[in-house]
Amino acid sequence: MQLTPKMFLIVCPMLFIAGLVDAIGGGGGLISLPAYLFAGLPIHYSIATNKLSSTCGTSLATFRFIKHKLVDFKLAIPAVICAILGSSLGAQLSLRMSDRVMRNVLFVVLPVAAFFVLNKDLFKDRGGAVEENRRTFIVAAAAAFIIGVYDGFYGPGTGTFLIIAFTVFAKMGITSANAQTKVINLTTNITSLTIFLLHGQVIIPLGIAAALCNMAGNYIGAGLAMNKGSKIVRPVILLDLGLLLFKIIAS
Repeated sequence: MQLTPKMFLIVCPMLFIAGLVDAIGGGGGLISLPAYLFAGLPIHYSIATNKLSSTCGTSLATFRFIKHKLVDFKLAIPAVICAILGSSLGAQLSLRMSDRVMRNVLFVVLPVAAFFVLNKDLFKDRGGAVEENRRTFIVAAAAAFIIGVYDGFYGPGTGTFLIIAFTVFAKMGITSANAQTKVINLTTNITSLTIFLLHGQVIIPLGIAAALCNMAGNYIGAGLAMNKGSKIVRPVILLDLGLLLFKIIAS
């Protein structure tokens, strides 16, 4: 398809914002995917090209968390495996079930998620390293699988839901939960991007330009998340949930 300067002018600034939001609280896809659609790309090209830019951005944020030794690989590896299995199952379910079913489920899920984030006794920054015990491993694996099913079936807000699950149920600090989430998101992004590239669905020139902007946003956002903790993560997650609710109502 033919690219125009207007497409770059629409997509690139929005992808920077998406990267910033995604690194802090997840949910960057709620901004980035509509940007491609608004620029005039067909839906399949939008999804595929968005995977290129988001994979690059998430890679940089993940690397920054790893560099600061915030990723617990003993916990991340089984969670990643569970997320891939869940995502594969979700993709199969999406071929057999109407999106309306998931949208109806989300009308219940979103207020519950907002309750957890707003409840300071539940969603709080515990700080420190991840406590490696049986409960943490089980909760992290279960959350990765269940939310992985959602990611494969529907997708938007996956990172946000993972951060909430790891913080509330696995009792992780917010920064550690964010770091574990990035590893899972990066793995699923790479898997789907590979498939899209093999099928020739990625608009590479636009995707690379958007990826650079997304990486800049992710780099800045990761720094803010590490330095500000719950003070910045909590409002961004609430913004993500509001955007997701708006998307469901508008669709």
